[in-house]
Amino acid sequence: MHRQIRALLDAGHEVTYVAPFTYFNVTPAMGLTAIDVGHLATSGRARSALRRGVRGADLLIVHEQRLLSALPHRRPRVVWDVREQVTARRLARAERRHQVITPAVVPEATLVSPGPPPPGDTRVVHIGRLSANRGVTELIGLAERLVPHGVRLDLIGAAARDVRPLLRDAQRVGLLDWFGYVPNRHALRMAEGALAGLSLAGDTVRTAPTKIMDYMGRGLPVITTPQGASLVESAGCGLVVPLDVDAVLNAVLDLKDDPARRARLGELGHAQARLRHHWPDHAAEFVRRAESWAGVRTHALAV
Repeated sequence: MHRQIRALLDAGHEVTYVAPFTYFNVTPAMGLTAIDVGHLATSGRARSALRRGVRGADLLIVHEQRLLSALPHRRPRVVWDVREQVTARRLARAERRHQVITPAVVPEATLVSPGPPPPGDTRVVHIGRLSANRGVTELIGLAERLVPHGVRLDLIGAAARDVRPLLRDAQRVGLLDWFGYVPNRHALRMAEGALAGLSLAGDTVRTAPTKIMDYMGRGLPVITTPQGASLVESAGCGLVVPLDVDAVLNAVLDLKDDPARRARLGELGHAQARLRHHWPDHAAEFVRRAESWAGVRTHALAV
């Protein structure tokens, strides 16, 4: 929404966004046509939503692999934006039928702040979708363990329905602050000045940890589980830990006790994000590719 769709809207294109807005308690942004669909909808329901979405469209950009098996029969050209780990065989098969976006084609990126404040020592932050396999139980456990150390946990993002009661209860007793869905630009500003940004995920999560780039772009040290290790280690901007409350707690306290290290990690991450991961540096190329695939310059694109 805040990168690809915003770039298309800014370029004058009409965009229809098919997504589970209700499930994640998200209000669609102004300027686009929204079609609500159930989270993990059946193939038939997903196909029906996509059928409505592609009416009059010149391009369909799909962000989930499973939707490739639910494409409507009458459809425009399809682009699959690969957001998960797939086998080389699966990728090659998709490339024979569709255009495919990988990080080599359109890099993962964020909106990098020109001069973020240095990391503080009173709160840690987590940006992004909250669910059981994205460490919600561990985040709540961490929040409880951080209270005696004077560190607060801020959670910024929509949550799956099954974990919302847990988050509300934790907020009610004062363990953390859960802000729910916040537009990306505002969420990034809210994160500035935190002690660290958290990226915790179980072994079943295979999506690219874009939130790590978000933290880097705001000058925050990163604490990540192994899914984000390659990015964090290449930039030298944080710590890699297992999905374990004790391990994450120790990483947070180590950074709290070492202001110079916090600042150094934040500066390294910010410099790397500005050099390689600033979305405005890639937006025009993405729009150009989308227009080329659609065979249009000003018409309707469905995402």
